[in-house]
Amino acid sequence: MDADNRVLQALSVRGELIEAVGSDEQIMALVEDDTLVTDLRGRALLPGFVDAHGHFPGSGMAEIAADLNSPPIGDKRDMAQLLAALRERAAMTPPGEWVSGFGYDDTLLAEGRHPTRAELDAISTEHPVAAMHISGHMLVANSVALQLAGIDADTPDPVGGVIGRRPGSREPNGLLEETARMGVVLLMQDMNIGSAYRMFKSAAREYAQRGVTTAQSGGTTPGLARALSLASRLGIVPQRLVLFPFEEEFGQALYNGDYDPGDYANARVTMGAVKIVADGSIQGFTGYLAQPYHTPYQGDAQYRGYPAVPREALFEKVAALHRAGYQLAIHGNGDASIEDILDAFEAAQAAHPVDDPRLILIHAQMAREEQVARMARLGVTPSFFTAHTWYWGDRHRELFIGPQRAAQISPHGWALRHGVRFSSHLDTPVVPMQPLQAVWSQVYRQTIGGDVLGPQQRIDVMQALRAVTIDAAWQSFLEDSRGSLEPGKLADLVVLSGNPLDDPARLRDLRVDRTVIGGATIYQRH
Repeated sequence: MDADNRVLQALSVRGELIEAVGSDEQIMALVEDDTLVTDLRGRALLPGFVDAHGHFPGSGMAEIAADLNSPPIGDKRDMAQLLAALRERAAMTPPGEWVSGFGYDDTLLAEGRHPTRAELDAISTEHPVAAMHISGHMLVANSVALQLAGIDADTPDPVGGVIGRRPGSREPNGLLEETARMGVVLLMQDMNIGSAYRMFKSAAREYAQRGVTTAQSGGTTPGLARALSLASRLGIVPQRLVLFPFEEEFGQALYNGDYDPGDYANARVTMGAVKIVADGSIQGFTGYLAQPYHTPYQGDAQYRGYPAVPREALFEKVAALHRAGYQLAIHGNGDASIEDILDAFEAAQAAHPVDDPRLILIHAQMAREEQVARMARLGVTPSFFTAHTWYWGDRHRELFIGPQRAAQISPHGWALRHGVRFSSHLDTPVVPMQPLQAVWSQVYRQTIGGDVLGPQQRIDVMQALRAVTIDAAWQSFLEDSRGSLEPGKLADLVVLSGNPLDDPARLRDLRVDRTVIGGATIYQRH
């Protein structure tokens, strides 16, 4: 994954670093009496996968919460199965403690709807109960949880969020969208040490099994950042971590100079770009579109979603943070949101020019071609959630945005055409951490139903591999230390059961045989 995409025969590691790369003959000349020589026997050695955007340790929630996912991720096909999973979790949870579930998708349940406050009340009135939508942008809470969060009939919708109401009433129905959900989310994150340990260990184990050597927590609170830093120092999490501090949660410390990355960073933890969430999720009908959704949402044929941060406020935040010297990572799914982000950043750059800003436009799912061209001019780099084509492609085409717009989601082809460097991510725990799925989806853009969604946006295997290695590292200014197999870089490596260049159609079926961080093996398949 170097600048020339070279494929070489051999590599030498000394200590934590790559010593040399080259031919078998060149590397064998470096062998000493105590050198361990490994013959890959036809397997492939790659740089360890770099998670360009995810929410580590979110995949570890399975240790402490009910898995509410529908196929192909989980097995919940109807509301009865979803509620049964939450009821089972409640039965093993002491009264007063949180009962939560994650990953439900209303459009995949037989009833085609969200659970309700009343249904969660029927599970328990002794526990706060919450079911998190697969998008992560909304949840449903029971009465106990709503009371703890201070949400009732008199609570107004917050800026950038919606409190669902019962028909003909202002009484909350339990559904909390976007910023309205954050009070409940923060309460849920306040877990005991034992739960946090199990969650961290489970996520670290999964990432190691998938060949991920740099994980990302792409939106952290101060508390989570401290916990992850401690878990790293104690060796609970062996992966290198990149943490994006949430603008909203770190608050004034980012603006008044009180924020010090050194309070959280260590040898394996990097505090990265400041994270702003500008809109929501297309599959949650909260992504902010320039044109209405394909299927009218709640009967409104003109509904386009909404911004999580109003345009004027976004301009103010981006200008202040850019002026303070921070790299920015801004979540934008809908094309109207992307337009606001680009407008805000262009204004900030005009006022305070930075030669290499690398604003990361997270997801950039609905970016139009002229917006991609504009990214090139502004120094913006998108991180595409390309596996949307597999998990939601059919529903994007038929339900959410229609055939024409669905064919253009995650537009890698346009990015290459306009010289825009990009990465690809999985947004785990939204979908499982499977980097080779991300690679495969970039190459084939196939849906679960077997259709190809936007063949003009497909790219080749080497470019797709770069998007989960060196280009993902580059986005966070880490390209000098990881992401490619070059002398002097960290020996963060993954051994695959075969060469992904040999048979691209089967590349997502390759197995991770070994994961190495800093020259030390953290996972080996037996």
